[in-house]
Amino acid sequence: HINGNLALSKAITESEVEEAALDTLKDLGYQVVNGPVVAPDGLYPERASYAEVVLEGRLRAAIERLNPQLPADAVDEAVKKAIRPDSQNLLENNHKFHKLLADGVPVEYRKDGRMSPDTARLFDFENPESKDNEFLAVNQFTIIENNNNRRPDIILFVNGLPLAVIELKNPADEKATTFNAFNQFQTYKALIPCLFNFNGILVASDGFEAKAGTITSDWERFLPWKTIDGREKASKTKPQIDIMLKGMFNKRVFLDLLRYFIVFEQERDPKTNTIKLSKKLAAYHQYHAVNKALEATVKAAGKKGDKRCGVIWHTQGSGKSLIMVFYSGKLVVSKELENPTIVVLTDRNDLDDQLFGTFSRTNELLR
Repeated sequence: HINGNLALSKAITESEVEEAALDTLKDLGYQVVNGPVVAPDGLYPERASYAEVVLEGRLRAAIERLNPQLPADAVDEAVKKAIRPDSQNLLENNHKFHKLLADGVPVEYRKDGRMSPDTARLFDFENPESKDNEFLAVNQFTIIENNNNRRPDIILFVNGLPLAVIELKNPADEKATTFNAFNQFQTYKALIPCLFNFNGILVASDGFEAKAGTITSDWERFLPWKTIDGREKASKTKPQIDIMLKGMFNKRVFLDLLRYFIVFEQERDPKTNTIKLSKKLAAYHQYHAVNKALEATVKAAGKKGDKRCGVIWHTQGSGKSLIMVFYSGKLVVSKELENPTIVVLTDRNDLDDQLFGTFSRTNELLR
């Protein structure tokens, strides 16, 4: 009888953590949907089968909203290109999709008697709160691939595309840790890789602690998000999952991170001495430092500016090379600065080599 009550208590606790996360996301403007409702055999089905991970109807509607100039056949082409994997390799598919996410989907259609090239936008990055962007949080979303049946806790969709996965472990269970949630992602990637073709961010949490990474991040690269507003660190007594949801997954920051703060780098693995592709996501301090620096730069370079935009002070190991890349990447597309020239000064040859390597490996972000 006691064991039965304890099991029930734990089940309720885990459910409560999930509900609390969904309530927070709802407050952030996400539509919250229960997975079985939109399942193929659900009350309002939005998938033809459990093998489908994209809500295609929502994606098609978003492409039509964002690209009113496109005829129906071009919209069809954009949908197919966005969701159809080209490879058996998960990381290759994810890399290809990230380019489409950031730059749009190239399409062609007949106009005035000849084929006309165009680009179909998948999101409105400039206006995150726009009605053209549809944010959806779905819990208990069952996926079946190669007879493997799995059900991640919460998946965040934007315009029908599954861009983030949140795995929540039971805080009442001492054995259920954030590391267990991280390991759960490794199982998911092996058994239901179709979900991760589109993934931007993974969140592992034990109901209090929370860490975020990418599909290539090892455990050491899963990091907390320590601020909600970017001005001061949140209290250590406040649940990290709450800070992360409010600080990282509000509409503005989430889309900004996906577009400007993810890079793919070819790196040598010291364990195997082989070259591998790594997907890197900015940490909270990198994200906020870059956006504050960009704001200061635009102001300093303006007609009333004094041409002095200030200094970012870095501790050792804080990722300053990547901060420079993210900063340069946003400067390149800044409308106020109109294609600026960026000069990098170093005082050591090894820094020169290091920075050149970082910039050349992240050329996609720098255009």
